[in-house]
Amino acid sequence: MKIGGSPVTAKRYLLPKRRGEASPDKILERRDNEYWKIEVSDFKSWMLGFSKFVGEWSTTELQPNKILITYTYTLHSEIALPYPLNWLFTKTFWRIYMKKVLENVRRMIDNNEPYLYL
Repeated sequence: MKIGGSPVTAKRYLLPKRRGEASPDKILERRDNEYWKIEVSDFKSWMLGFSKFVGEWSTTELQPNKILITYTYTLHSEIALPYPLNWLFTKTFWRIYMKKVLENVRRMIDNNEPYLYL
């Protein structure tokens, strides 16, 4: 699993010619095996009025080989007009997306895949 760098978008049905860097992310704080805080901003395309996403990831060892992961995210918008759209996006798409992210992490752990920061 790679953490850090710039997410890359693939061609999409609605935007078939758009491909490339989506937005840079940066680590705001990092304590290995304990806590991460990242920010995704400087979007390369319009993101429903969002100015940045901030995610925090913390781990707590409950017992040997059993770790609780707490992942929180904050989506920031500085434009009031799209707030209803922002709310809908956050409560539907983003929540579903984050559940898939955590499920992918669980699968990687089950498969003993390496976890790397690049």
